[in-house]
Amino acid sequence: MKSDLTIRKLQECIKNIDHKNNSSEKYMLKLMEEVGELAEVIRKNKKMEKGESIKGTIDEELQDVLYYVVCLANINDIDLQECIYLKENLNCEKYNRKNMFED
Repeated sequence: MKSDLTIRKLQECIKNIDHKNNSSEKYMLKLMEEVGELAEVIRKNKKMEKGESIKGTIDEELQDVLYYVVCLANINDIDLQECIYLKENLNCEKYNRKNMFED
């Protein structure tokens, strides 16, 4: 069984393998392309079924979108895990609600 994956670990793993682009613009264009592909498979409701390939599914396209979001964070030296906690604090103030990461 694979261990749980943190956002920080995902960023590290992608940073270790992705050396294709050094441009925020290129990553942004790839992200936009993947969001378009995600929209298409959502419209077609193509979900991965047990035992089938992930290819051409919502599952695949969600991962692709996440990949390029992480690439953009990496190229801009942004710690996404820390950003999530900081943004949650702002949302709690804005919407007057409890922090979803606290018990």
